[in-house]
Amino acid sequence: MPTRPYQSSEEQTLRWAERRAVVGARIRELRLQEGLSQESLALESGLSRNMIIGIEWGRKSVAYERLWDIAAVLGCDVRDLFSPADHRARSAPYRGGRKGMQRTV
Repeated sequence: MPTRPYQSSEEQTLRWAERRAVVGARIRELRLQEGLSQESLALESGLSRNMIIGIEWGRKSVAYERLWDIAAVLGCDVRDLFSPADHRARSAPYRGGRKGMQRTV
């Protein structure tokens, strides 16, 4: 049983990467539906913005306990994070807070 990433087979590493990508894309989709920026999701869930970015792009793993924190902010059941996203992430970032809130300058 491998305990370190370098001890895993290439097949297992690819399978984990695909799972991270599916969950990350779904989190991004739900976040955008809620009108949240990455920073807002980070602040409300107790994670860093860089961590949210890494999760959404499938580059970082997250402790499963944190999935409940993310789901609570997104207003969904944690099971919803594991269903495939309707759309793949696009490259243009969303730079707003919650929808409906006007930014004053």
